[in-house]
Amino acid sequence: MTTKNYRDYDTLSEAIEGLKQRGYTYNFKLTRDGLECAEPKLQLRPEDFDVDEFHRFEGESNPADNSVVYAVSSRDGIKGVITDAYGAYAEGLSFEMLDKLRMR
Repeated sequence: MTTKNYRDYDTLSEAIEGLKQRGYTYNFKLTRDGLECAEPKLQLRPEDFDVDEFHRFEGESNPADNSVVYAVSSRDGIKGVITDAYGAYAEGLSFEMLDKLRMR
C-alpha cells in the first residue's frame, strides 16, 4: 500500500472524482471477509486485491464525518474505490481485511 497520496484532495468527492479520472471506475463495497462489486459481479478476498493508495478526511466538528477512500486494483486489473468511515465507525471486518486496509 502506498503511504503517500498521489495528490492531496480537499474533499471526499474530489478524491473519488480524481481517482475515477485515473481509472478507478468501479465501486467496491466492504464485506466482513473481502470486497464486492455489483457491476461487474465480483467478490474479492484480501489476497485478490491491492490497495494502491488511500485518502483520509476528518470532519471539522463531528467525528461521524471521518472517512477514507481507498483506490484498489484486483489481480485481474479491475480498478475501483472503497469509501468507508474509520475509527469507531469502521467495525465488523475480519482480521485479514483490517490488516489489508491498515493505513501505513
